[in-house]
Order: sequence, then structure tokens, then C-alpha cells
Amino acid sequence: MKKSTLILGLFLSYFTGLKAQSDTTKPVTSRSTTFTSYVDGYYRSDFSGLKTNNKTSFTNSNNALQLGMVSFKVDQTFDKFTGTLDLGFGKRADEFSYNDKDLATSVKQAYISYAPISAVKFTVGKWATHIGYELLDAYSNRNYSMSYGFSYGPFFHTGVRADIALGGKWAFMIGLAEPTDITNAKAEVKMVIAQLSTATKDDKLKAFLNYQGGKDKTQFDLVLNGVVNSQFAINYDGTICSLAGNAWTSNAVYFNYDPSTKVGFTLRSEYFNDAKSAVGVGASIFQNTMSANIHFNKLTIIPECRLENATDKVFMNGNNLAKTGAGNFLIAAVYKF
Repeated sequence: MKKSTLILGLFLSYFTGLKAQSDTTKPVTSRSTTFTSYVDGYYRSDFSGLKTNNKTSFTNSNNALQLGMVSFKVDQTFDKFTGTLDLGFGKRADEFSYNDKDLATSVKQAYISYAPISAVKFTVGKWATHIGYELLDAYSNRNYSMSYGFSYGPFFHTGVRADIALGGKWAFMIGLAEPTDITNAKAEVKMVIAQLSTATKDDKLKAFLNYQGGKDKTQFDLVLNGVVNSQFAINYDGTICSLAGNAWTSNAVYFNYDPSTKVGFTLRSEYFNDAKSAVGVGASIFQNTMSANIHFNKLTIIPECRLENATDKVFMNGNNLAKTGAGNFLIAAVYKF
């Protein structure tokens, strides 16, 4: 909580300083402010009538209308500095900052960046993880429910990092952070985070090799984004995470098809392996999620069907008997202002 208060205090000082500078004779080279806000909600129906069959993030409910999150984000750039404050309210934000308490759970991101030259940028604060293909904000994903790779990987990092452009399409990020999903760690154990990225000249193929490592935890993650044509794209996210000698893996492929600007479809197929119970699932699960994205100006409706099959009986049916399969239907609405 002390660290969260410190970060918010830095933001207040930062924005107040901007106003003070505008009153002096020092010339202002550049200044811009961007606001982003959205709200999302959903209804989910498990085919067995049990919310406990949900084993991924943000959709742990059954037969009920749920608020996902109300989100407000402001980015302000002044010369070589950028300040970002990203707030969220709702169950999605609470689960994202699950290690925080009270008002701190509403701070999704809070950081300040400084770019001394165009090829180098330093960032300090709390920010969403670089690992994986899926993102916290619902409007950034084509599937509303989350993958196992996202749910058991890191959500955010708190620390300092450097982003370095290496020339051409190559870039590198290196940083030092608190343990995964922690904003205020009492221990001195830190995590090293890194990313190496590149792309083809036309950006039709992009690659991101991600890493985090520390005491008893190491994770490597590879994300590939491929554009076939204006209507079809394929994305891949593969990760392996070792936790105190045990490991879980996830391999997910996303097939995106957009027959028009108003309608799009995404099939996510993921094989998640936690046979050694590194994160407590204790099985391998093959899940397929088909989602449609129907756009009405700023509103997107996402009907979705998800089917799962496990190597062990980790799901339950309506009679409370263990089984290997599960499925659900949900419909979500996302409005971006």
C-alpha cells in the first residue's frame, strides 16, 4: 500500500509540475493528453450449471449477469516524459490485482516513462505484463474468456525497465521487477524480465520472445502474429513456466477471420499441460473457444461457446460427479468510449 501511495504521489507531483512549467518562460516542445475508457459485462451459462467448472480468469460465474470492469486511463506526454494512470473497477480489476487490498486493487497501471533519445525509453512503476498474447482489457481481445496461458502467467510487473530500439524492426527490453503480481514486496527477491522482438518489413509477421526469471520461477514465452490477408490472420502463444521444479505449459493458436468490418470470428485452440499440478489443476486440458465479434459503432457484442476436455476428471456435472469434459456459453458486451 505504501508503494501504491508513493506512485500516486509521484503522479500528482508530475502533473502539478507540468502546470507550473507552463507558467514560466521555458518553451514547451510537445504536450499531449489521451483518454481511454470502456465498460464491459457478460452473462455465462455453464452446461452443467456449475461455476466451479471455470478454471481461468475473469469469468467465474454461472447463470448471472456480471459487470466485468469499468476502466479509465489517461496518458500525458510532455517533451521526453510520459505519465500513465490506468484505473479499473469491478471483478476483472479485483482479480487482476489479487494481491493488493482496498483502493490499490483499482490501480491497473501507474508508471512514468522517460525517453532521453528516440531509441531508448526508461519506465518505472506498475504496468501490465509483456508476456503472452492476451491482454487484461476486454476490448483488446477477440475472445472474451481467457486462456489458461494468460490465467496462470503473470498479470503485471512493478519495477523499472528499459526499452531499446536495436535498428530496423529489432527491439529489446530488459528490466528488474518485484515478484510476479506484487506491488509491494517485503523480501529482496526480484525478477528479471526481458523481451526480444522483431518483424518483417511489411509487418505481416511479428515475433516476441518473452522472459521472466527469479527464485524458484522461470518462464519463457513466444508470441507470433501472422497476417495472411485483409480478412485472415493467425496468432500463436506458447509458454513454459517452471515453478520450484514443477512446470506447466500452454500452446494456443488463434484463427481470426473478418468477412466484413462489422463482423469477425475467432477460434482459439489451446493445449494446457499441468499434469504435475504446478498450479493446482492437475491435468492436461484441450480447450476450443469460438467467439464472434459483432460491431455496432463503439459497442461490440461477443457471443462465445467454449468446450474443454481434460485427461483427468477435473470438471463436475450437475449431479456433482467428476468428469473429463466441460462447456459453457456466454455473451458479452464491450463499450469503448
